[in-house]
Amino acid sequence: MADSKAVADNEQLEYLGDAVLGMIVSEYLVRTFPHWSEGQLSKSRASLVNAASLCAAAKRLGLGEHMLLGRGEEKTGGREKPALLADAFEAVLAAIYLDGGLGAARAFVHRALLQEAVQAEGPHLGLSDHKSALQELLQARGLPPARYRVVRETGPDHRKTFWMEVGVAGLLTASGSGLNKKEAEQSAAERALEMLGDTGATGK
Repeated sequence: MADSKAVADNEQLEYLGDAVLGMIVSEYLVRTFPHWSEGQLSKSRASLVNAASLCAAAKRLGLGEHMLLGRGEEKTGGREKPALLADAFEAVLAAIYLDGGLGAARAFVHRALLQEAVQAEGPHLGLSDHKSALQELLQARGLPPARYRVVRETGPDHRKTFWMEVGVAGLLTASGSGLNKKEAEQSAAERALEMLGDTGATGK
């Protein structure tokens, strides 16, 4: 028999929503990027379901306006707190799943989260794998971590191109470019992997 007492919070819904979200995003990534390695898939899923991403989705939906908060949270700006907004998104997803099933939950995630998040991340979703692959390769070979440094910046402030250099234990130096420092690091790491003869580690 179900407990008849009033539900005091959304913890169970948040728990279920977290699991449903992870499955839906994993399914989406596997279907959309069938050539990606497990490392690329895992890192991309993590970036799509982190608190910042869920908070942004919750704000787009206006969930903060509809949360029931205690007096303390209300006074301290709880309706704008990223953690609370992310939890609210997961709770709403769980409610949709329980009410309408997996199809409804999948449609909600695609519309409310993935369309915006994937468009914002674009082709950078899988880039983090190059840098991680280089680090794992160096560790496996007993070498110290790679060292990165910006060597040049070109273009106007709103459209800069960064040139990054990566040094690998005195063995080689590789460079790469990108529209931000993170992208330039991944480009340099990819080149270093090619020079080390381990392009397979990037999932290509």
